[in-house]
Amino acid sequence: MEAILNSDSLDILFRTARTFSEWQDRPVSDDLLRQIYNLLRWAPTSANCCPMRVVFLRTAAAKERLRPALAPLNVVKTMTAPVTAIVAYDLRFYEKLAMLLPHNPAIRSYFDGNQRMIETTAQRNSALQGAYLMLAARSLGLDCGPMSGFNNELVDAEFFSADPGESVSEHPLFPADLVRSNFLCNLGYGKRESLRARSPRLEFDEACALI
Repeated sequence: MEAILNSDSLDILFRTARTFSEWQDRPVSDDLLRQIYNLLRWAPTSANCCPMRVVFLRTAAAKERLRPALAPLNVVKTMTAPVTAIVAYDLRFYEKLAMLLPHNPAIRSYFDGNQRMIETTAQRNSALQGAYLMLAARSLGLDCGPMSGFNNELVDAEFFSADPGESVSEHPLFPADLVRSNFLCNLGYGKRESLRARSPRLEFDEACALI
């Protein structure tokens, strides 16, 4: 019989995991952020394309740069979170495919000049990797607060534009105007006492078909 996670582990990842808006005053170390990435990177993406790029905002100054892009209801929860991850995708991801998929280096040619395929692949797989990030964070003891309530264009202009001194575009991981934000995820140790009762989910027969 293949090994499976025990019930406590499944609770941590799924059944008792919640989306948090209020946070304990406990720091999240850079080492823990590295552990999260080094765990999630082993999870699959199509053709092992690995398009996700992440900017971890760890300081008050970095968070202030994000503030104008946030929907009003997301400001306080983000400003008070120890870390906010900008989960983004690199539109030049396919340039690394010869290294990432060594048994089929010619796969890069499928993307050359095919902007629609590049964008679809990058967005879909970065979202998948962002979900892996959340599972990795939970498995290492953190709580998560994913969000889509923000202005992507403002985030991209602030963090991924060609404007010198105002973005991370000079970093080789973030080529100017070739990285796009997907979603945000606050990370830290949540205040469980602040949670509302859990909302219901669809049952199997409401969401799935066996054919």
